[in-house]
Amino acid sequence: MAAPRKEDVRSLIVSTAEKLLEEKPFSEISLSQLASEAGISKGTLYYHFKNKNELLFAITDKYLDEQWTELCQWTDNADKDTSLHRLVRYVLERDVAGVKLRLPLFYDAMIGNEEIRTHLIRRYQCFASLIAKKISERTDKVSGEYFSWLLLLLSDGLSMHQTIQNDHLDTEKFISQTAAYIEQFFPKK
Repeated sequence: MAAPRKEDVRSLIVSTAEKLLEEKPFSEISLSQLASEAGISKGTLYYHFKNKNELLFAITDKYLDEQWTELCQWTDNADKDTSLHRLVRYVLERDVAGVKLRLPLFYDAMIGNEEIRTHLIRRYQCFASLIAKKISERTDKVSGEYFSWLLLLLSDGLSMHQTIQNDHLDTEKFISQTAAYIEQFFPKK
């Protein structure tokens, strides 16, 4: 039987880490446990990821790259209504749905992991720029840069309240109401 290809092992490690993240925080997952769960040696794990930060970046970047690609495909689809209010709904729904993968980054950045903090800020800047561009394509009545950061801050706040299971905030209703207000104040171009 042929040995697995390098890309396959790397994908196996990332998918195993994602599954473990569903059960416990990243800080509680040891590299030994991860190697064992993936059915590989610690040496193989270290060949692909020199530390936990690299692995966390790979998981997060995979998620964010997928989110980026999906947003571009959705907004570039001429057959869809991608007006500003629908764009707002799209971004908020997807950001809130994917918060679980961002939480370990927030946590580590807040407790002083400078490498993770820098990585997280860089990814936010990239995503804010993309959203700003998409907003500017849909309206000239608001700064795309300002509005993109407003959306990202709103999605992070909604994500946190969803995470702490705040029963006083209906996230889906809030997103719907926000989209309705945007539609009212910023009609299609």
